[in-house]
Amino acid sequence: MHFLWPHLLWLLLALPLLAGLYVWLLLRRRQFALRYASLSIVREALGNGPGWRRHIPPALMALALAAMLVAAARPIAVVSLPSRQQTIILAMDVSGSMRATDVQPNRLVASQNAAKAFLAELPRQVKVGIVAFAGSAQVAQQPTVNREDLVTAIDRFQLQRATATGNAIVISLATLFPDAGIDLEQLDTGGLGPASRPLAAGGAEARKTAPPVEPGSYNSAAIIMLTDGQRTTGVDPLDAAKMAADRGVRVYTVGIGTVEGETIGFEGWSMHVRLDEDTLKAIARRTAADYFYAGTAADLNKVYQTLGSRLTVEKKETEMSGLAALVAAALATLASVLSMLWFNRLL
Repeated sequence: MHFLWPHLLWLLLALPLLAGLYVWLLLRRRQFALRYASLSIVREALGNGPGWRRHIPPALMALALAAMLVAAARPIAVVSLPSRQQTIILAMDVSGSMRATDVQPNRLVASQNAAKAFLAELPRQVKVGIVAFAGSAQVAQQPTVNREDLVTAIDRFQLQRATATGNAIVISLATLFPDAGIDLEQLDTGGLGPASRPLAAGGAEARKTAPPVEPGSYNSAAIIMLTDGQRTTGVDPLDAAKMAADRGVRVYTVGIGTVEGETIGFEGWSMHVRLDEDTLKAIARRTAADYFYAGTAADLNKVYQTLGSRLTVEKKETEMSGLAALVAAALATLASVLSMLWFNRLL
């Protein structure tokens, strides 16, 4: 915690002086009463006194004053608040290697189940889009708050050959920024032209390419990419990651499978698949995001739970003056009420 006006905290040094003044007044009052101790009416008036209760209202008022001074100094604290994240794109690998059973019941089903559990935990106002990728990437579901449509899109996944991780990122960006002019025509050739191209809109002048922003600074959307293999076709995923970084979009990567690789056979053909952790880590690092490894179905569920909490809650510096002022008001009110109830006076 820090303060915008910390010099006002010096006023807190006045509180010990006030406490000393309070003690002096109590002693002075007792000395004055002792001068007339022989008068029965004074002794009767003094009685046993209110005891410890007499000190509670002044103590509460002193705490209220301290809270007021803290509020005046404008404290700033880092607190967890609901995120402004409005759209999340799930880019999910549907290449043939996802039929491997090292993650039970197999990689594809495990990823589908984890994704559906992730959707169930997200706040309803968060839009989610689905991108499925193998040798190419397609939008399986445009961003929507309708969880039933998203689950249906996930259940429709069909396995295909090859893995184009870079294409998945580009298609995800094009889904998030449909009017940004992201060139999708070069995806089939494995190339990647400029991040944006001029677009005509109703006869208006062509739009200019937006200047790059700080990586991870775009807080309204994020991409989560899950894959079990390495890129075999399509654009370079690091070039695609740069596109995301230039737009401030974080790309969280989730690796599922074995780093050493294994050979998977199906219908008379076989292929060797290996998880390219280095590239996935580089994608996450370049976009100011994080990489997660999921070796089992349970691990995958935990990854999605972690991502859900990160994307729906964010830590932010917030001024706490209002809260400190509220505490001060509550303490002052309590001090006044107790004083009226016990002594029929305000302090």
